[in-house]
Amino acid sequence: MPRVTTWAERVAAVNAEVAAAGRWRTLRPLGGGGPVHTLPDGRSVVSFASNDYLGLSQHPAVGAAATAAIEEWGTGAGAARLIVGDRPLHHRLEAGLAEWKGTEDALLFPTGFAANLGVLSALATGDVLVVSDERNHASIIDGCRLARAQVVVARHADLGHIAGLLDAHRGPAIVVSDVVFSMDGDVIDLDALGHMCADRGALLILDEAHAVLQPQWRPTAGLEVVRVGTMSKTLGALGGFVAGSRAMIELLVNTSRPFIFTTAPSPPDVAAATAALEIVRGPEGAVLVSRLRSLVDRIAPGHPSPIIPVIIGDERAATAASDTLLAEQGLLIPAIRPPTVAPGTSRLRVALSAAHTDDQIELLAKALAGIGGC
Repeated sequence: MPRVTTWAERVAAVNAEVAAAGRWRTLRPLGGGGPVHTLPDGRSVVSFASNDYLGLSQHPAVGAAATAAIEEWGTGAGAARLIVGDRPLHHRLEAGLAEWKGTEDALLFPTGFAANLGVLSALATGDVLVVSDERNHASIIDGCRLARAQVVVARHADLGHIAGLLDAHRGPAIVVSDVVFSMDGDVIDLDALGHMCADRGALLILDEAHAVLQPQWRPTAGLEVVRVGTMSKTLGALGGFVAGSRAMIELLVNTSRPFIFTTAPSPPDVAAATAALEIVRGPEGAVLVSRLRSLVDRIAPGHPSPIIPVIIGDERAATAASDTLLAEQGLLIPAIRPPTVAPGTSRLRVALSAAHTDDQIELLAKALAGIGGC
């Protein structure tokens, strides 16, 4: 960067560098809800960018629960939960999440990002070794940066590499991994990873944010596991959570700074997530998951998640492909570029939802075929 003398010049120089690298980003206001949105110029587009995998953000029962919570509790929690922000509905949702995940307890955070920061900064201390997959989400990476432990990065989904790193360490260890990786849509072998950690006494932290199509997993005996999730994807609301043993949750209540010093999740968000969780765990949820599975198979048969990457390579080419799909086909499919993904692997990231119609999926399939995609 050239020598600058003022902050205005410094900011301008950094912006110019980002733009020159083909990595410039802008915000795009959208109207409407569900898969169909309206651009500022009035055009309607079909979004394949949202993580609202089951379409529950638009479900009448979820919206009604949020409205009722506003009428009873107001729009905000007022403070951190240890001050005055604790409400019965927080405890009700935590109990439901713990039951869903098969753990003793759960703890809410304002976002999934905050949940990863909170659990890693609280547990990865002192002489702990943290082994983190190289394609883990940014929230895990930042949580590792906040930790005071030794952090090593394992090759992607390479269980042999993880085992070797654990075997070389003589002390407490944590393995942290996404279950479904957010930019590739691939999955980790949970059973094998769980057995490996149990055999070595390592704590396993799993981010299950995108694991909407994965069956409910029960860990092997002897494994200490912490499960991190979000309400903003499968549940169509907002917030994050950590599920684990009661002792683990009590430790987070007392030591996790992102929990202690952050205003509690708002009543309407918590109520919406609670209603969505009831749907997901019931017959309607099974139907929605089955529908989503069938849509994924129409675009990428056998792919394990609703995240389908279309690798382009060059940043500018990926941006151009995204722009063309929007302008000519009315399809909103974001271009993902460095630093989110590695240089040379820029891509279109297709995210499918059970709310997409058959016609919308057919349009997507034809559009992707036209650019050499799935």
